Amino acid sequence: MHVIIVGCGRVGTELAYRLFQKGHQVAVIDQVAAAFSNLSADFRGHTVQGEALATDVLRRAGIEQADGLAAVTNSDSLNAVVAHVARTVYHVPQVVVRNYHPRWRALHEAFGLQVVSSTSWGAQRIEELLYPTVARSVLSAGNGEVEIYELIVPEAWHGRSLQDLLPAGECLAVALSRVGKAILPSSEDRLEAGDIVHLSATMAGIDTLRERLQTPQGS
Repeated sequence: MHVIIVGCGRVGTELAYRLFQKGHQVAVIDQVAAAFSNLSADFRGHTVQGEALATDVLRRAGIEQADGLAAVTNSDSLNAVVAHVARTVYHVPQVVVRNYHPRWRALHEAFGLQVVSSTSWGAQRIEELLYPTVARSVLSAGNGEVEIYELIVPEAWHGRSLQDLLPAGECLAVALSRVGKAILPSSEDRLEAGDIVHLSATMAGIDTLRERLQTPQGS
């Protein structure tokens, strides 16, 4: 796979080296030559100095043969425009952009781009870790808008139903495990202390779930 990475900062450097180690052809673009010193000494990919929006720079990086492009600079506007050009002009199959500042995320979404918002996702993860542990996140989808959680049913909820536990529209149980056996649960299933429930939830849903676990006699 031939991949172009626009931006040779911390994220670009790490991504370039990971792809290189897996045997992919990697070209890194940055307008500052000194940025390439961030790359590991054994990196054998291609480096191209210049403005990423310049046609000759993109072509030197192999844009016409590229299988993927990641725009990971600290400029949201540059990331969005480069990614849009890669997808619409050069028809690069896989294009991903880094969202640096959360307020610019709508810009990437307006272009219909695949977005990784490390700032928003990181802040959400830190917020979750600050709360008392009632459910452990095991998988994050998108930029954390929906996550899969693992919950061990406490004694106080023994005998109550999943419907009582999970906020409608914000949480969905995907598996219930009891003494090592998992089933696809229904909302009417009665819980037993020690059951393991895997559920998908929004941030609002998990907040409501925390409240219900703290006041188990509520509905």
